[in-house]
Amino acid sequence: MQYFRRYSGFIARFMVALTIFLFMPMGVAQAGLVSTDALIDHAQADNDRARVLSFLGREQIRDQIRGLGVDPDEAAARVSALSDVEISKLAGRIDALPAGQDIVGPLVGAVVVIFLVLLVTDILGLTHIFPFVRR
Repeated sequence: MQYFRRYSGFIARFMVALTIFLFMPMGVAQAGLVSTDALIDHAQADNDRARVLSFLGREQIRDQIRGLGVDPDEAAARVSALSDVEISKLAGRIDALPAGQDIVGPLVGAVVVIFLVLLVTDILGLTHIFPFVRR
């Protein structure tokens, strides 16, 4: 009981201060209309930012950025700091870039098509290119 009397004044003052703080008016809430276009633009900017950051996360791109003397994490931080207009322009450029296919696939495909055309014309007797084709 003596313990309670010793600290009762401190507890009472603390509870009064807490009550005043909790029930103090916090200010007036401000509300406004948000257009659908603004919401869509914000969502599109978030999607574009995520796409650019995932592009920067690829190992080949990180190696190229390092080759240019830039820290890939610093580049990602700068992309995060871009405005919505800038990030949409950058994402549009990424979409316009080639898909990363090299020349070997199309070259092999072209050689196979030319070989098949010449083989068919040799079988039909129109040309005599391959000695292993019998007429």
